[in-house]
Amino acid sequence: MTPNKKIVVVLKGYPRLSETFIAQELLGLERAGFDLTLISMRHPTDAKRHPVHDEIRAPVHYLPEYLYQEPLRVLRGLSACRRLPGFGAALRAFLRDLRRDPTPNRIRRFGQAAVLCAEWPDGADWLHAHFIHTPASVARYASLMNGIPWTCSAHAKDIWTSPDWELAGKLSDTRWTVTCNQTGFDRLRGLANGRNHVHLSYHGLDLDRFGPFAGSHSARDGSDPGDPVKIISVGRAVDKKGYDILLKALTLLPADLSWRFVHIGGGANLPQLKALSQKLGIADRITWQGATDQKDVLELYRQADLFALACRITADGDRDGLPNVLVEASSQRLVCVSTNISGIPELLQDGVNGLVVPPEDPQALAAAIERLVRDPALRQRLGEAAERRVRSEFDHHVSIRQLKDLFENEWRAA
Repeated sequence: MTPNKKIVVVLKGYPRLSETFIAQELLGLERAGFDLTLISMRHPTDAKRHPVHDEIRAPVHYLPEYLYQEPLRVLRGLSACRRLPGFGAALRAFLRDLRRDPTPNRIRRFGQAAVLCAEWPDGADWLHAHFIHTPASVARYASLMNGIPWTCSAHAKDIWTSPDWELAGKLSDTRWTVTCNQTGFDRLRGLANGRNHVHLSYHGLDLDRFGPFAGSHSARDGSDPGDPVKIISVGRAVDKKGYDILLKALTLLPADLSWRFVHIGGGANLPQLKALSQKLGIADRITWQGATDQKDVLELYRQADLFALACRITADGDRDGLPNVLVEASSQRLVCVSTNISGIPELLQDGVNGLVVPPEDPQALAAAIERLVRDPALRQRLGEAAERRVRSEFDHHVSIRQLKDLFENEWRAA
């Protein structure tokens, strides 16, 4: 590896329970020999941490979350940055962006970039942003100010809720950009103005952390009220996860089918979902587990009979890429049913290693769940196929090697 290269990584928030794929990547890069400094735009809000967060050695620095909360720090940053050769170029780029996006959020990103440059970590000579929306805005303005090259990892919401003009502008400035699913890759490649610097890189899974399940999933078939089939889902309670659709699908299951549903995760929509489950008359069959660390989630995968996630595209374009939880569940031979949007069909093939239905269709989802509940042999066959796919094609060491090569190739070229 090229020696003495320290990477500053800009993150929207750190640590976050819902972003294990980012923590896994950071740890993988450290183990590959990279020296990281983490810059978080927000303080953590989760009460728990995953074990992977405690294994990452990189120091974490927090930018002012809102500029008015630390005005002197922001003013010192702006004052220091005015002396940088690239400050004028950064200011002009910011003003062009502000004319198209005249929001406090836009102003905040420029102020955060100034603070980052003024407090730049000693010896750091590369800048990388996770997410191509707000973290990339901070990285882009900072790069223009101090001349440090920058790169980006794009994921899901950031690709689909950002306007074309903003994505094209950032792609014109990055040395390279990676994304984790084919649909996102196609969108970014189309906006890259002919440059061949957008790369597809699946996150994969740390298969050491998600080792093979030595036991067996149950042969429950929903016929015993005393031993119901266990259906689980892991994800934030937000619109794009489609939990309202999943709850409606559960109400459509036949009355003779015995099941329990466990939701794992936090999220702003939890109160509404709990109220909906009451209204639908299924609240007594649901456990709301809340935010849970990775070790406990792994055990819950192994106890369950099937995994369900009703991903959708929301009105503002927000959507998942390839939800990491589907990869996790599949690694434990747990059969998954989900929807045919974004990167999900890149992992799950309907009837081959899972079941895939259209989004926004409770009836189709209910039919798929019922089919899996009643047929333990089908669950076993599809679950085994899903695990084989994950262990052969979604090992995160592949993505770490790809990122390592991208960084080193750019450094050699620079």
